[in-house]
Amino acid sequence: MSLQVIDVPERQRYEVVRDGEALGFAAYQKTDQLVVFTHTEVDPSLEGQGIGGRLVRGALDHVRGLGLAVLPICPFVQAWMARHPEYLDLDYRRPASHATD
Repeated sequence: MSLQVIDVPERQRYEVVRDGEALGFAAYQKTDQLVVFTHTEVDPSLEGQGIGGRLVRGALDHVRGLGLAVLPICPFVQAWMARHPEYLDLDYRRPASHATD
């Protein structure tokens, strides 16, 4: 079965799940305007398999769908976003654009 990323709001985290088993999580705190990612963990025996990346991508896609910004306090989420510029628009700290046509 494939990996799924699910929001578990009662635990304040996103989980990456395979066959009903949580393989890792990204903890967050949520406000009306933004989601603060505080910590990410993946089962150490699964590191290097891209599971953390799938977790962060799924979580950020969900946050984007909610129309919220992200404050990535977690070093893993920060680094992942830096390597994936298509998600940098979600970063709460990014400077506002003043470009005009």
